[in-house]
Amino acid sequence: MNPAEFQNLMAAEERMWWFRGMREIFRRIVLRDVSVPMLEVLDAGCGTGANAEWMAREFGWRVWCLDYAAEGLEAARRRAGLRGFARGDIRCVPFRGSSFDMVTCFDVIAHLEPGEEVAAFREFARCLRPGGWLFVRASAFGWLRSRHSEYVNERQRVTLGRLCAGLREAGFDVLRATYANSLLLPVALVKFRVWEPLVRAPAASGVQLGPWWLERLLHLPLRAEAWWIGRGGAFPLGQSAIALARRR
Repeated sequence: MNPAEFQNLMAAEERMWWFRGMREIFRRIVLRDVSVPMLEVLDAGCGTGANAEWMAREFGWRVWCLDYAAEGLEAARRRAGLRGFARGDIRCVPFRGSSFDMVTCFDVIAHLEPGEEVAAFREFARCLRPGGWLFVRASAFGWLRSRHSEYVNERQRVTLGRLCAGLREAGFDVLRATYANSLLLPVALVKFRVWEPLVRAPAASGVQLGPWWLERLLHLPLRAEAWWIGRGGAFPLGQSAIALARRR
């Protein structure tokens, strides 16, 4: 990932509508579908550690942080309540087998070449205890590639079908699969396919806080999606692909 993005994340990810909404979707899925208590959890590709810190606080999990970027781990180490830190590649996880009850991987596989995510999934399976859980969220659909995608050096976007096929190939059973950030899809299409090309917008980060009223307005659709997904619903299209899987 573009190292400059870490500063943007640290400035916005605690309060920005997208991060708050996605954390709520994750929370609803865990409460509804994860049937056993977690002890040790690995956040693979932890970035600045914001999600790891939130999971430790929200669920009482012992969360370990793994990231390839020294900038991300440096920020994560300053956060409270985290179990430990390791620098490494998700395709070669530096932990022994059967170490974790759950692995989370939030928006990381976009930075791998197409097909390389299966190697990462196999590593997650190796690190999980039998019956362990994997939660993956990934950028969806190549036709949603944006100037933000260019800025963060995105290498691929996936369909839900390809994501689930890769998980099954790596030894997982997929229990939940849905798209998310779906209700704002028409807005995204206008922005990414019409407005940005029209004004010849340069590559730039989309991670920034807006005025309070806009943050509230944009958060409402994700709150509605979280409610629906938390009741077992799913969306046929969206800007993110989400899967909850279990190691065989």
